[in-house]
This record gives sequence, C-alpha cells and structure tokens, in this order.
Amino acid sequence: MTDQTTQQPEVVPGETRRLEVLTAKPNNEGVDSAVAAARRVIEALLHAGDRTSAEMGAIASQLTAVADHLVEQAGTVDERLVDMWAGEGVTRHDPITGPENAIAPPLSLEGRDDGSIGGAVTLGLPYQGPPGHVHGGVSSLLLDHVLGVANAWAGDSGMTKVLTLTYHRPTPLFRELEITGRQTRVEGRKIWTTGEITVDGELCVSAEGLFINAQVARPR
Repeated sequence: MTDQTTQQPEVVPGETRRLEVLTAKPNNEGVDSAVAAARRVIEALLHAGDRTSAEMGAIASQLTAVADHLVEQAGTVDERLVDMWAGEGVTRHDPITGPENAIAPPLSLEGRDDGSIGGAVTLGLPYQGPPGHVHGGVSSLLLDHVLGVANAWAGDSGMTKVLTLTYHRPTPLFRELEITGRQTRVEGRKIWTTGEITVDGELCVSAEGLFINAQVARPR
C-alpha cells in the first residue's frame, strides 16, 4: 500500500499547472551521497559476481565495518521513523524515488500540464527478473508508487486497495523506461488511477488501480 504525502500545488481556474518536480532532489553530500555510493556497490557486486579477481572476503569485512559504524551512531528505529515522517512534502526514503534509500533507482517524477505525471529511469542488474529484463514485481512496485503520486498530484490521494497489472512484453534492463500515471475518476472515497511503462513508445506494462482515501497515522 502507498502513503503519498506530496502536496498538490494550488491551481488557479483557467490556468494550466506549471511543470513541477514531485520527488526529492538528491544532494551531493550527507546521507544522499553515502546512499548513492551504496547503490553503486550493490550494482558492482552483481556485476562482479564470483568470477572476479577481487578479494571478496576483504570487501565483506570492509562493508561490515561500515555497517557496524552506522548502527553504532544511529538512534532507535522508532526515532528514525519519526524523523522520516516529520514535516510535509515529498518523502526522501521510499524505495522508488527516495535519495536516502539505496534500493531506489531513484526515479524522478514531474507533474504535467495535462494532469498526468511521468518520469524516466534506467534499471540495471539489481532489478533483473528474466534474463536481461526487469522483474515483474519491480514493475508492479514502480507503478504502484507512480499511481499514488499521480493521485497526490490530482488532489485526491489514498492507499492502494486493488492494483491490476497487464504485462504486454518483457521490460528490458539498461534501456530508458518512461513511466506515467493519471487519475481517471473519483467517487466518494474511491479513486481510480491508470499508468504504464513504455520503452521507445512500446507498451511493456499497464496498470489500473483502485485507491481508498485514507492514510496511516504518522509516527510521533
């Protein structure tokens, strides 16, 4: 289930929405830079595999030392949860767009004048399912998140109740994926949204979602 906190920009009647970034911009310092380095390590380990002259035992020891140091310096998980959800606006920790999350590609999304949202991302080996192609569960995760942000952009956000995906063709790795989402209608607390993943104009995955206008309380 998604819990999007993106704030809908005010729309003046008779005017179109201006293009606006709906995801956090990575910084080149602090935790964002460390996470970007960790993301590169994940990719490099999969690329290297067992057939490498690299001393994996030494690398494991170095990575363990880094993790131990971070755990020693960190507060409690409860404290971190409160910190993650403090304030308003876009999140920085989610697994799709978050610059503070090493498993996020990360995807950057923008609101468009026609009411839809979209962004482009290229996925590598960490997201592989079938040989040379994106795992179907990763496509589902991407679209669930994008549909949630599309709802926030349209002004009626909520949590996923039903997500239906159709896989039209395998989605390739190492190619730019265009991911779009659009809210289609709202009836009471029910919200319907659609989205798709395309490559060079060819449809790979399409999604239809039913969302309920409800939110999980933030940790305090």
